[in-house]
Amino acid sequence: MDGIICPYFHLNGQKTLSLDTLLPVRLCTESYYIERDCAGRTGLQWGGRLSGAPTRSNARPARNASGRRVQRPTRRRNGRRWLVRLTVAGGAVAAGLLGWAALERHSAPTANTELERFDAIIVLGSPADADGNPTPTQLARVTEGVHEYERGAAPRLLMTGGAAKNRFVEAQVMAHTAEAQGVPQAAIFVESHALDTIQNACYAVRLMQAHGWTSAEVVSSASHLPRAGLILSRLPIEWRTHAAPLLEPQSEAGEDGAAVLETLKTARYLVWARWRERCR
Repeated sequence: MDGIICPYFHLNGQKTLSLDTLLPVRLCTESYYIERDCAGRTGLQWGGRLSGAPTRSNARPARNASGRRVQRPTRRRNGRRWLVRLTVAGGAVAAGLLGWAALERHSAPTANTELERFDAIIVLGSPADADGNPTPTQLARVTEGVHEYERGAAPRLLMTGGAAKNRFVEAQVMAHTAEAQGVPQAAIFVESHALDTIQNACYAVRLMQAHGWTSAEVVSSASHLPRAGLILSRLPIEWRTHAAPLLEPQSEAGEDGAAVLETLKTARYLVWARWRERCR
């Protein structure tokens, strides 16, 4: 049956395929066979093939009962299907993580105490600009920390932040800014090694413990505080958060961008950082 795709009968009575359809038929004997091709032509061949009979290379495509062409899957098509499935699955996982992070931010703690006076005011770091001057975000945090110090929330400021984004140490720039706003140098403490929020909290608490301080008000940007609250909730001090208002209006796009960025950072914290970057 080399190359023939049409149904056929052996003359010895052994049925091998069905003849329910009007497709080409091959009749075989021991010494010769009669072959009918799809166009209805017949011919007698001796151990050979009827000229003009369809072969696998020029045969018509297989069709189903309704006459529609049967599509046979290929490696390329299967590869595309798997790519689509992986893309959909990845998108679902990402959406789930972002939803989880958003819920955690919404329910993040803001305090674990009802104290109104604290041992220190911790101002969480933010990078200075390329010239070593405070950015609007950093200036807003320091200014609010100074206001809380002047209000009597605590007798000292603790600036935390290392050279995370450039060569300028965040805590030192913030300390100079607080001094320029009238805070005595003796009331300002500097933690200059932290490179992220987890280290801000851990290293600041370590410095507090070295001085015997057990409570703190933590000042930072409003969008930053939910993640800071999640981190602080795992540390052995009494604390509450305090949002630093912006010094200048921010566009709606800027607010949305900050919220999205913090949501992504919160997702990273929940999945990876809180297990990997524990306080030591």
